[in-house]
Amino acid sequence: MQTAPLIYFSSRSENCHRFVQKLNLKATRIIEDETLLATQPFVLLCPTYGGGGAKGAVPKAVIQFLNIPENRQLIRGVIASGNTNFGAAYGLAGDIIAQKCQIPFLYRFELLGTPEDVNRVKTGLSTFWSSLTDQCVTR
Repeated sequence: MQTAPLIYFSSRSENCHRFVQKLNLKATRIIEDETLLATQPFVLLCPTYGGGGAKGAVPKAVIQFLNIPENRQLIRGVIASGNTNFGAAYGLAGDIIAQKCQIPFLYRFELLGTPEDVNRVKTGLSTFWSSLTDQCVTR
């Protein structure tokens, strides 16, 4: 299966799925207990789990996906959702993934995201991919 430049995981709440639908971009979903291999560079979008601590903040399906070396080699950025009720742990999954994979944490949004979040992510992804393409061309 050919993957899209946006790969995402959504929990049972479907908040990330609904957010991705609003983006109206080609995206590939990580399904629990299925192996997904990225076929091109991508940005990962995922929710933050847990009640505010680092342990368990990154969903297990995302950890399994990123434990595949080929997937880690192709990740270029991360976007995370969260809940501002968790204070400093808001969007913590993005911080953890960015640090472990040495990639930029591009954006965080709360729950379903606002129309402003959707616009910022769409514009930001376009700019992000353009800047990566420009870097490759000028090298």
